Amino acid sequence: MNPVLVVHGGAVRIVDKDQKEPVRQGIIRAATVGYNILREGGSAVDAVESAVTVLEDDPEFNAGFGSVLNTDGEVEMDASIMNGKDLSAGAVSAVRCVANPIKLARLVMEKTPHCFLTDQGAAKFAAAMGIPEVPGKQLVTERNIKLLAKEKHEKDAQKLDCQKLLKMSVSQDFDRKRTLKRNSQKKKKAERKKEAKNSSKKWSAFIFKNKTVKVSSLLPG
Repeated sequence: MNPVLVVHGGAVRIVDKDQKEPVRQGIIRAATVGYNILREGGSAVDAVESAVTVLEDDPEFNAGFGSVLNTDGEVEMDASIMNGKDLSAGAVSAVRCVANPIKLARLVMEKTPHCFLTDQGAAKFAAAMGIPEVPGKQLVTERNIKLLAKEKHEKDAQKLDCQKLLKMSVSQDFDRKRTLKRNSQKKKKAERKKEAKNSSKKWSAFIFKNKTVKVSSLLPG
């Protein structure tokens, strides 16, 4: 039976034109390395680790060298691996200064009773296992530095837009309430004026009636 190995290069929605071919070639290299291991009788775990290592060493992929930066401009990486035969698994997260997190994840699976180590715990375990530490800046690419700067600029612009919209909303709400208040005051004033006018008519009629009575009472017979 011919072995099958599937390599996924990430879930980026839009790949730049100048990246499409390098990404395709990187996936082919990773798949070829893993496939050759399987064809020569190597284990699936060996094939997967080697294929992912190729991706981690390629700056075109969000793994290892070339990972997307966090908000502080640093590389923090995650990796996981599993053995389908016995369902054992190993994973690491928030890993820094390690070139190939997939190798560390495999060591977690095979050398510890745990299945998941993170941050400082993963760093201490890497040192204990003799995993070489690399400078964090060595994993950073110029493209991702520019990408982070662009994202921060866009978020700042969105924040300013939100603030403007909030101010406009508050101003419009204030104007609406002021208009309602003025209309209410005008209505009340008109009602008071109408009541005063009606009251004046009533008193005029009453006075006129009384005067009529008095004058008629003075007439002879």
